[in-house]
Amino acid sequence: MKKFLPLILIGVGILIVVGVVFVLVNRSKTGNTTDNSEDMNVPELPQSQWPAVSLTPTEDPNVPNSLGHYLDFKVEKINVPNAKTMDYELVYSTTNGGQQGVPGTVQLSGDIERKLLMGSASSGKYRFDAGVDHGTMTIRFRDGNGKLLGKLSTDFHLQLGDTKLTSQDGKFTYTLEKVASGVYFVTMQTFAQPSSSVVWQNGYGVFASDGLPHKGSVSQ
Repeated sequence: MKKFLPLILIGVGILIVVGVVFVLVNRSKTGNTTDNSEDMNVPELPQSQWPAVSLTPTEDPNVPNSLGHYLDFKVEKINVPNAKTMDYELVYSTTNGGQQGVPGTVQLSGDIERKLLMGSASSGKYRFDAGVDHGTMTIRFRDGNGKLLGKLSTDFHLQLGDTKLTSQDGKFTYTLEKVASGVYFVTMQTFAQPSSSVVWQNGYGVFASDGLPHKGSVSQ
């Protein structure tokens, strides 16, 4: 019996390890399923509750060559009954075909504005994600207990050096009279009308990094 004792202990140890791994994997799967299920069951906000959502290309004046690598994210005219917090998630594609995300949560006390970096920063060093020209912004509103009340998603299209500025869904085009040198533009669905834009029509807007008006024509 004694000579088999080490083998028995090894066998028991293996069973314990397998059991722990099984529990952890199941917990992980359960957590992911719960989150996805929660989001899938949340309705989009009705038009009467639509806020104005915008992303404007910008820069950090303290970070060299950062123009176009930041987006000034704004949510205005928030009118969601019982909403206390808002989750946001910016997801965008990069040159290598991967996706990156910028999530966050804010307390609601008026309009929301955040400067979002499409890259990373650590110890004063910045890395910009290359080749970003489109992505999605999703916002979700929650009550005081954390229950999801509604959500909205909008795609954005980031362009530089083009005269034809188009929404990612192809439903909106703004054609500039001439190329705006060094100016980044975002074209996107905003839902309600934002306080400022190059142009806004039928729920779509164009936003310029220089904050100036740029003459052109709309087609939808």
